[in-house]
Amino acid sequence: MADAVLRLDDITMQFGGVVAVNDLSLEVNDGEIVALIGPNGAGKTTAFNCITGVYEPTNGRVVFHGETIVESCPQGRMKSQYKGENNGKYTDIVRFAPDKITWRGIARTFQNIRLFKSLTVFENVLIAKHMRAKQNVLSAVFRLNAKEEKRMREEVMLLLEAQNLAHLKDHIASALPYGLQRRLEIARALATEPSLLLLDEPAAGMNPQETQELAAFIKELREEYKLTIFLIEHHMDLVMKISDRVYVLDFGNLISQGTPADVQSDHRVVEAYLGVADDAED
Repeated sequence: MADAVLRLDDITMQFGGVVAVNDLSLEVNDGEIVALIGPNGAGKTTAFNCITGVYEPTNGRVVFHGETIVESCPQGRMKSQYKGENNGKYTDIVRFAPDKITWRGIARTFQNIRLFKSLTVFENVLIAKHMRAKQNVLSAVFRLNAKEEKRMREEVMLLLEAQNLAHLKDHIASALPYGLQRRLEIARALATEPSLLLLDEPAAGMNPQETQELAAFIKELREEYKLTIFLIEHHMDLVMKISDRVYVLDFGNLISQGTPADVQSDHRVVEAYLGVADDAED
């Protein structure tokens, strides 16, 4: 696990006078399951949005497999004149669009499930599979590459079978129970063939039994698809059970990092989550 798949260097994200993420640096290494935790409003999803190109950070850069994919433009410099360092070379790219970042191998799910709710289970995953299609718009419209389309449809079915969703392939996504919608969203992310999977609160809304099943499912995903996984989560039992390392944010600042045991015993984390009792109550 010595090779960094993802690295954040001094990421700051400011909205007007509000600093949502402040000078955040972290690494996610090959094959790890790493958790980003913290109270509501700590800046966790903002950090994910910086990684995936939804936001351009006020400062800092995101490096994926050694390639800078998101980088802020230094204050006082015009983007058209700025060239950020990238693998020892210089590039005009300051920020890849989200679809280009996905194409490079980063897939994500969202805190609030974002499926194509009026489409079927099969169609939701097929749309994501088209991210890897070689055909262009013209060949797709006129069905000039039927062989590739057939291959993608077969691969979608294999993926649905692996995720135990094949029997629901013709069901409308919005008609699925909440837990299955979560699983479908993960299946759709897997269809883009990522090497890094970002999960934003995958256990949100789940009962204890579903959360326990999700823990086993995430570990299976890592092994079956050779994934590196970076997740945001509030369920501490899930985080402590599956994470190799944990980073903790509070008001946008990194206050702790380490193994689950290290973080769990850190008084700063206890204070951020639970508060500290007054001396009078001792």
